[in-house]
Amino acid sequence: MSNKLDHSMSLASPEPKGISIKQKIAVAIGFTGLFILVLALLNTNFPNQGVFLALSLVLITVGTIIFANDAYLTKLEGIKNDGVWLKSISSRGMLGWIAGVVLTGFYIVLYFYEGLLGAGANGDANTGLIGLFDPLSMLLKGKPASQWFVYGTLYTIAILAFGYKFILKYRHNRYQQLRTVSVMFFQLGFAFLIPEFMQALNYPYYDFKNMWPLNYYFFYDWNINGFLDSGSIGFLMLLFGIVSIFVISPFLTYKYGKRWYCSWVCGCGGLAETAGDSFRQLSSKKLSAWKFERWSIHTVLVFAVIMTVAVLYSYIGNNPDRSVFTRDQFIFGVIAFLSVLFAGIMFFKRQNLNKDAKFAAGAILITIVGILLLNHFSEGNQIFFIEDYNLQKAYGFAIGAVFSGVVGTGFYPILGNRVWCRFGCPMAAILGVQQRLFSKFRITTNGGQCISCGNCSTYCEMGIDVRSYAQKGENIVRSSCVGCGICSAVCPRGVLKLENDNLEGRISSNEILLGNDVDLMDYVNNK
Repeated sequence: MSNKLDHSMSLASPEPKGISIKQKIAVAIGFTGLFILVLALLNTNFPNQGVFLALSLVLITVGTIIFANDAYLTKLEGIKNDGVWLKSISSRGMLGWIAGVVLTGFYIVLYFYEGLLGAGANGDANTGLIGLFDPLSMLLKGKPASQWFVYGTLYTIAILAFGYKFILKYRHNRYQQLRTVSVMFFQLGFAFLIPEFMQALNYPYYDFKNMWPLNYYFFYDWNINGFLDSGSIGFLMLLFGIVSIFVISPFLTYKYGKRWYCSWVCGCGGLAETAGDSFRQLSSKKLSAWKFERWSIHTVLVFAVIMTVAVLYSYIGNNPDRSVFTRDQFIFGVIAFLSVLFAGIMFFKRQNLNKDAKFAAGAILITIVGILLLNHFSEGNQIFFIEDYNLQKAYGFAIGAVFSGVVGTGFYPILGNRVWCRFGCPMAAILGVQQRLFSKFRITTNGGQCISCGNCSTYCEMGIDVRSYAQKGENIVRSSCVGCGICSAVCPRGVLKLENDNLEGRISSNEILLGNDVDLMDYVNNK
């Protein structure tokens, strides 16, 4: 007889349920696959690297599938977030902190100490973990692996395996199933296989779905020259990238909001939605976090634009024979474009969007000033008195490594799964401005049906207090909203609905009717 007393009077068990025997077996299978990778990291000499690599990836995937099947297919369809705040891994417990430290450590080694992973120096053969992936790399592109090939493979496996788990968890919601299949498809095809096959054909590595400014190196000199040196195919790839930025992306955002990219296509969002799903409730809903978010993400965007202009400014000076414009013409064109945007926002959107329009216009104005200073304090290969190559390295280090990698993914178990998307992604910032200013997308609410359970706010990965909008019956049109639809999926009353409609009445502001504050008929007639 147990001596442990349960003082809880709750009808539901206050203790989190342990995992089943089958789930324990699945965890053992998955960790066996990870253990093979750890052995490779420790320079274990496997007799057949291809076989052991395949075994490792299969075990990781099979373990995840078995775990997901037992966790969700043994239950009825519906919301499955039981005990999420009682589990150590998903509530910033010890397991959560350990996972955060391990992920952060992995990204630090990946970006800054690739030699520890076994990268061959000065033409030497790969060893360790990278050497284990050589057979797969040779099969796909005929070249030895790099740390980025290892990362891309593991990244893709994570999205595919955890995407399957996500589909089972939200199998009651068709929208969630479709968008998860979409991110799995784009990651496997456009982010992994196609770029590797293109390298095998001696074309530049290019992820067609990865646009500037998320693709921060798109306008680097080596990348542009790589496109131009690849003939008509390379030129079309360069042209497609530019058209994606200025035509395709704004049009699709106008039609569907930023969700078309952030929740259906983007690899960063794909990893956040699948492997990071267990941590979505950890995003801060505090007003201070929202204020910091607005400043941080727009600051990163301004920095990204100015650095990109600096990179192109340098390229034009170093490659006048390949440039359509002179440096002065380029700077004038950029400032003219940004000035038109500034004037348009202040003239057409200032009244109905108030702070949001002023915030966007302010960011544009600061960018214009920064570009003018860039033009004034740059000469030859010196940009802001810094060698252009060093400036590119610093930009890539800050945006590509520290923020999007080490912090953005390593901090999943601590700050939630959309840290990078919420606080640092310049692509999310641009799409957010477009979504707020002229997109047809909104989340409509039926305040009369809301029971204030708080599920929507709890599981909003972008830290939006969705419940406050639902209680007032307001449409949700926020720059940060990625349209993942989880708020709608976890709502037990069907209060929230993702819609694309006309722009009229898109942004609403309804006051909450409390008790007998006003006469009900007067309230209805006024509405």
